[in-house]
Amino acid sequence: MKFRVPNLKVDQPKSAFAEGNARWTNKDLDPVPRLARKWGVWSFIAYWISDAFNAATWQFASSILAIGLTWRESISIVAVGFFIVSIVISFNGATGVIYHAPFPVLSRASWGFWGSYIAIISRVILAIFWFAIQTMNGANTVRVMIGAIWPSFLTLPNHIPVNQGIATNTMISFVLFWLAQIPFLYMHPNNLRWLFMAKSLIVPVAWIAILIWAFRATDGGTIFHAQPTVHGSAYSWAFLASMTSVIGNYATLSVNQADFSRYSKVSVKWQLLYVPMLPIVFTFISFIGIAASSAGQAKYGVLQWDPMALVSEWENRACRFFAAFSFALAALGVNISANSLSAANDLTALFPRYVNIRRGQILCAFLSWALVPWKILESAGSFLNFMSAYAIFLGPIAAIMVVDFWIVHERKYDALALYQYDSIYHYWNGINWRAIVSFIIGVAPSLPGFINSINSKIGVGVGVHPYQFGWLLGFSSTAVLYWVFCHFFPDKESHIDRAVLPDEVYEAHGFDGYGDVVEGIAPTEYDHSTVEKGGYKSWASKLL
Repeated sequence: MKFRVPNLKVDQPKSAFAEGNARWTNKDLDPVPRLARKWGVWSFIAYWISDAFNAATWQFASSILAIGLTWRESISIVAVGFFIVSIVISFNGATGVIYHAPFPVLSRASWGFWGSYIAIISRVILAIFWFAIQTMNGANTVRVMIGAIWPSFLTLPNHIPVNQGIATNTMISFVLFWLAQIPFLYMHPNNLRWLFMAKSLIVPVAWIAILIWAFRATDGGTIFHAQPTVHGSAYSWAFLASMTSVIGNYATLSVNQADFSRYSKVSVKWQLLYVPMLPIVFTFISFIGIAASSAGQAKYGVLQWDPMALVSEWENRACRFFAAFSFALAALGVNISANSLSAANDLTALFPRYVNIRRGQILCAFLSWALVPWKILESAGSFLNFMSAYAIFLGPIAAIMVVDFWIVHERKYDALALYQYDSIYHYWNGINWRAIVSFIIGVAPSLPGFINSINSKIGVGVGVHPYQFGWLLGFSSTAVLYWVFCHFFPDKESHIDRAVLPDEVYEAHGFDGYGDVVEGIAPTEYDHSTVEKGGYKSWASKLL
């Protein structure tokens, strides 16, 4: 029998965008046709509630209180930080609603085809690393859950060398949580709405119950009576640095919100919902973390910002299990919404012949093993500082995309040209030098402080201050610089009289976006058979 080498290339059915263009797109990168747009208002609300309820949001206050501020400043910083970043998320999310294309494709309009790789690679590295770290956080929740059922699991003999930074019971938990994620990595983003809805119903109830416990079990603890220990200019710099840290945790989604908003079936105006919603939700969750940790300190004598360490103190095994389950579901939801899907879109754009969204998510999961996240969390504090500080690069990227679409090109892109290398977005050899230069100048002032955050032995003096508000500085300075370059050195070819939307392109090539045949051209896979029939599922789908 003759051995055949398996074909590793993904299917690339002919379409108005992908035909003869395998280097720059495939089916998953093409604009989403009308019939495949299934995210309604409640889908986006569920998505963001799902994304907000995670251990990182719970622990926002820990680093803020550690540098001498109080819970009051912590709440203010979270509210102001998310108000600012929610505006950017709304602007870049709106672009996805209008053109129904993912972040890697839309970035070509401002960066050029090859230049966009700077933004894409910056994002995919962060996504894969955070997927690995969140999987490790999920493993800790699984360990607590199993320990609540079989207490002997927590004292399981360790057969892994101590210098590896992980015990046998935690490794077992890591494998179980990693495996539990795999089925969800196979799901299409439209079907993930159900996961986000389930999480947005279950996790908030559990965490509100923890908040009630915090106030019923104790008088609230000493955190609520603390006073700031920093004053004057030190207070101001601490406030700015903390706000930058909070923004940095979600700076990624300010860049690639289009990866999700592209599936929207509702008006672009609903992207403005994020501006009031995100500050309220994230501030509330941060307050839960403060109240629960303070109550734990009053009751058990130790301040535990790690929610699993706090839950492990509880005597009731059923409460420990269900609380840990809520955090496991939280870790699963945020790992899919913020990490694996984002990494998959980026990997698909980098290797469209061989990677689609499903393969990209699976590849992200396997790469997480290579990063040995238990070693990262066990010993590399400087690396985690690096991950948080990465926001200084994402602020300028987000700024360039916002200014390019809303100001420079006045909301007018050519959807088809975004998929054709020799198009109006070719710029100079596929690179828009205006974006590159603006990015470099915007990042430069924060680099001394960035280096100091990774290795504190390297003194930079007052050079640390720009880094302390690096995202704000990088975003604002890059936005101004990019506009100046585009105004005085415009690329006239990329400016068009009217926008060319994807639906217009689909219809011009014989596909009306609903799956109907036009002029004898066969519809794509999105035909009428995919429409849900009557019943509960149809009602729920319409609601979402």
